[in-house]
Amino acid sequence: MHSQTHNISNLSMPLHPYHMTAASPWPLLASAAVLAMLSSAALWFNGVDHAGTLLLLGMASVVTSACLWFKDVVTEGTHLGLHTRIVQQCLSLGVSLFIVTEAMLFVSVFWAYFHSSLSPTVELGTQWPPTAIVPLSPMTIPLLNTLLLVSSGATVTYGHHAMFLSDRKGAILGMTLTVILAIIFTSFQYFEYIEAGFSLADGVYGSAFYFSTGLHGMHVLVGTLFLTAALARLVAYHFTQGHHLGLESSILYWHFVDVVWLFLYLAVYWWGSE
Repeated sequence: MHSQTHNISNLSMPLHPYHMTAASPWPLLASAAVLAMLSSAALWFNGVDHAGTLLLLGMASVVTSACLWFKDVVTEGTHLGLHTRIVQQCLSLGVSLFIVTEAMLFVSVFWAYFHSSLSPTVELGTQWPPTAIVPLSPMTIPLLNTLLLVSSGATVTYGHHAMFLSDRKGAILGMTLTVILAIIFTSFQYFEYIEAGFSLADGVYGSAFYFSTGLHGMHVLVGTLFLTAALARLVAYHFTQGHHLGLESSILYWHFVDVVWLFLYLAVYWWGSE
């Protein structure tokens, strides 16, 4: 009888190192939230009444569904122990492929920017920046923001290496400094937008400038939330020296944000202001 019970219990154990996820409502809800956000954004751009409220509700829905989805993933990996080494490798590959798709998005943005700037048409005054556009100086806030992001890359790397050395205090310090630098960067970019002498409606230059820097700014906000969540989990003892995939993913994403900004600074601010 004991042997039969033992055999039955073995049948319920997985015979592979993979994690077969249970049915989850979050992918469907997240997709519906993104559709609602983008639809309301299109209405808002066209001046439809109350579209701004719908846009805020759509954004809140996206954030809520993402938080609930990630909470389940954290529970599976941290508390249930379902993220084996091969599952972690697959998740790491997924994050890497996601960053590749983000890189292709910025490639299209740079393509549009150089398409207009390398051969400005008569409508642009055959020059770049176009006639009557006073570009921002690359030696003021943009340079300061570059120094901030480069410094944040150093602090986040310090935190990562401290995690490898089981230096929990050093890891917390590095991640905390990175989050602070990220918030300062976003604040300076907000002041830069206020002081700019042109807007999104000022032709192709305004569109290219605000879309490229604004898209990067959105990634900075997402990366800041990513790093903050990783920092909170680090404080809560979710990570160990050999099991800190969430921390590594946030750091990898932040390095991507750093590299994109360097290209933006050189192309949009420095070269584009001459």
